[in-house]
Amino acid sequence: MTQPNIIYFHSHDTGRYVQPYGFAIPTPNYQRLAEDGVLFRQAFTAAPTCSPSRAALLTGQSPHAAGLLGLTHRGFRLNDPKQHLATTLRDAGYHTMLAGVQHVTTGDPRELGYTDVAERGSDSDTIANRAVDMLRNASSPFFLDVGFFDTHRVFPQAEQDATRYVRPPLPIPDAPETRMDMARYIESAKRLDRALGTVLDAIDDAGIRDNTIVLCTTDHGLAFPTMKCNLTDHGTGVLLILRGPGNLSGGRVSDALVSQIDLYPTLCDLAGIAHPAWLAGTSLLPVIDGNADEVNQQVFSEVTFHAAYEPQRMIRTREWTFIRRFADRDLPVLPNCDDGESRDYLLAHGWGEQPVAREQLYHNVLDPLQRVNRIDDPAVAGIRDDLRNRLETWMRETGDPLLAGDVPLPPGGRVNDQDATSFAEDLLEGQADGTVKRIANPRINA
Repeated sequence: MTQPNIIYFHSHDTGRYVQPYGFAIPTPNYQRLAEDGVLFRQAFTAAPTCSPSRAALLTGQSPHAAGLLGLTHRGFRLNDPKQHLATTLRDAGYHTMLAGVQHVTTGDPRELGYTDVAERGSDSDTIANRAVDMLRNASSPFFLDVGFFDTHRVFPQAEQDATRYVRPPLPIPDAPETRMDMARYIESAKRLDRALGTVLDAIDDAGIRDNTIVLCTTDHGLAFPTMKCNLTDHGTGVLLILRGPGNLSGGRVSDALVSQIDLYPTLCDLAGIAHPAWLAGTSLLPVIDGNADEVNQQVFSEVTFHAAYEPQRMIRTREWTFIRRFADRDLPVLPNCDDGESRDYLLAHGWGEQPVAREQLYHNVLDPLQRVNRIDDPAVAGIRDDLRNRLETWMRETGDPLLAGDVPLPPGGRVNDQDATSFAEDLLEGQADGTVKRIANPRINA
């Protein structure tokens, strides 16, 4: 059969906060992609932090199995760059290309399997235009990775009037400061959507839509307090849209429980490529073809390092979420929350002094905002113990280094132990030349 082209769109920190998930955020190109493809409403990241999330999707395994336990620009590296999806596709005859952010290595992206790499940039319109140029000159079949920096902080400015009819993200209180923060996020989302539309139009103009799979997702939840870098649904829930030939069309909606590690084996099946031995995910093809409603009984997610050390692991089923924290810190790890109006507002009202439970158990149906911790409820002690055991079994089966105790920094690794952080600026500097010039305190936080 003719192998399909594959275009992989990804953004920073978007969660599910785009129009086709029911939010009042004008992103018409995400909407048209959903109306033409398949939208997955229960998709979750394997790590609500930037590099580990992408590593899981692009190697088809947990971040700790892939070796990427923290951010690449802070010293973390994949165990084997050749496990990257681009290498598998290149070896199967694909022309592999990268335009924009990849955030899986600070080295030469060609070590990951990309044949052609566009000049780096952080402006979404520039990235989109470079992706269009690559698309027009690509050999078929091709794999084009298009990585946008939006909707990462720092957000663009918004007019004061834009805050009048804005609702902050679900876990954030409604106040003038948080509405302004969300209005600025919306400006970034509009910019992201415009860039996505540029490439979608180019696909149509090139006449390749009927033989091109479009995979559109993000790394994790929004860069707001209790979202990004958190293992509740606010941090792990992600948008996921697939469009392409056959059953990847028609504006369908799936409620199947999905992990991003399932996307690698899914693309292999759609392209007729054998699964590499290391893949841990489950192909979504039975769901896509209508032969099954579900392929997962549970999904897992994790955090080890972000701006600071905050080791935690999660198992989520349809009904329950169980989270275990492994470090001694019982207050919010503030460096792992990006600067912004919402962060400042919550800190001014005592958020930084609110205890964080070592173990958390939430009923996802009766408590969809995951605010009522049932960990000590004797009525659900059996469920707690079962999920605790299933999580530990998964950690053992996947060789999680956290089971041996605190995970050390790799050689040259760096973290920020201050309670105030300018992580967004760190990331921008890191993307410019592969290094971070300003780290406040290079040690693991206690």
